[in-house]
Amino acid sequence: MKLGIVGLPNVGKSTLFNAITKAGAESANYPFCTIDPNIGVVNVPDERLEKLAEMYKPKKVTPTTIEFVDIAGLVKGASKGEGLGNKFLSHIREVDAIVHVVRCFEDPNIVHVDGSVGPARDIETINLELIFADLEVLERRIDKVKKQAKSGEKKYQEELAFLESIQKHLESNKPVRTMEIEEEWEKYTEQLFLLTSKPMLYCANISEDDIKNPDDNPYVKELKAYAEKENAEVVVICARIEEEIAQLDDSEKKAFLSELGIGESGLDRLVKASYRLLGLISFLTAGETEVRAWTIKKGTKAPQAAGKIHSDFERGFIRAEIVAYEDLIKAGSYNAAKEMGLVRSEGKDYEMKDGDVTLFRFNV
Repeated sequence: MKLGIVGLPNVGKSTLFNAITKAGAESANYPFCTIDPNIGVVNVPDERLEKLAEMYKPKKVTPTTIEFVDIAGLVKGASKGEGLGNKFLSHIREVDAIVHVVRCFEDPNIVHVDGSVGPARDIETINLELIFADLEVLERRIDKVKKQAKSGEKKYQEELAFLESIQKHLESNKPVRTMEIEEEWEKYTEQLFLLTSKPMLYCANISEDDIKNPDDNPYVKELKAYAEKENAEVVVICARIEEEIAQLDDSEKKAFLSELGIGESGLDRLVKASYRLLGLISFLTAGETEVRAWTIKKGTKAPQAAGKIHSDFERGFIRAEIVAYEDLIKAGSYNAAKEMGLVRSEGKDYEMKDGDVTLFRFNV
């Protein structure tokens, strides 16, 4: 699961990414690690793992993770190769979703590329570059399908009509993700690898002064109003504070967050929002060897979830023994939950739920 961090120069994108990578330093106990100069891997915060670890006393606890990619900076004309445009566009094609960092703070010492702070305008700059890049891809595809459609075959004519409907949507300066696409064309749209079809999460970067009352910030209000038109989520963070938090151990972090009057770090909220954006859930496995979270898409059935652990589990799937996390915690132990009739036996058609504590039975 890979998310690309994008933004104009001087919006705080690099500061945020530095918080992600610094948090993986040995001195910090925060669950991050860096595997490449421009890739940071962050654990998905999950309090349930801590509770299960208290119950099972496992040798290790393994959370699920998200990769953040620091995409090369973007300027006007990137779709035509300006600045690092081509690099930007090639990297963004590889991610599952986009985290768009938007500047929502004033600072005379940090120059804004357009001379002033303007969240809606800044978003439009990046959106338009992605739209221009998508239109180029579409034009090439349309030219090819037009030739095929001359044969009179219905499938090519339908494909051409669909491509032209996407083209029209983009030409009205709207990203593909805001377009209603019929189910039969969804798979086809995915195969076009259009940049504006990727899910988008907006990240409002505010100053330290606004951390206690972020909703009073007029730029945050402007950004939220813009995001609402796309049904997109906005996560408000202060990248500078996140950099400070990344240097602290767990107890210091809790004290610092309490002092600021916020329950969890912006980075934790960003990770959780990214998880929601991609329609992901976690099921859990627990035992003396390991307590672990596994990432799956909503709607995944039990055998395919078992395959996340090992292909043999899916191939030889018999059943899944499942207890809801809340029920397990209330019961106090797996055996107690079983005696209370809270452990269910589910077959191959069962759709996994978030927080299912699962034991797979299989035979190969």
